[in-house]
Amino acid sequence: MRRAGCIEMMYPELEDKLVVTIMGACAQELYNLGHRDNFFYLQHAMGLASSIGLGLATHLPRERVIVLDGDGSVLMNLGTFATLARYRPKNLVHVVFDNGSLLSTGGFTSHTTSGITDIAAIARGAGIEHAVGVSDVTAFGEAFVDALDRDDLSVIVAKVEPVGPDHYGMDLQLPENAFRFKRWIAERRRATGAAS
Repeated sequence: MRRAGCIEMMYPELEDKLVVTIMGACAQELYNLGHRDNFFYLQHAMGLASSIGLGLATHLPRERVIVLDGDGSVLMNLGTFATLARYRPKNLVHVVFDNGSLLSTGGFTSHTTSGITDIAAIARGAGIEHAVGVSDVTAFGEAFVDALDRDDLSVIVAKVEPVGPDHYGMDLQLPENAFRFKRWIAERRRATGAAS
């Protein structure tokens, strides 16, 4: 299973959700499908997509927040699962693409390559009830739909091939991305009449 295919499957469902991606391949593959102002590509901050997602989910409880993460990033910030479990934002879906590789920083193998380290089991051990591991497209699609239908924190760990995009490069710098993302949230809150 390829991460790009999973992201493409999710893409139609992301139009009205806050989406935070980790740096590198994941961000580029989402960007390649067509940028939307509700997408925030967390460039140059490996390990922190889940933390940003948690902040958004707790501050904006009426919004659905989707975090697209990687195994290398999660392994850099394992404490995030305990924090997510502690606050349990019902509007957060954390998708971890586990390719067993630090693909965006040189392609070195990660701790999940050997099959000993199980990220979904770590999430469950931290106290996240709805944490599943999937390894085929059908199971991924079902897990994502279930997570969107569920009014609770969900973690999906998708085992994917260590393959990235054929090019890197976004015509969007981080400060501009952050400004447009913030403005999208503000305009949406005005439109829905949410309190500031």
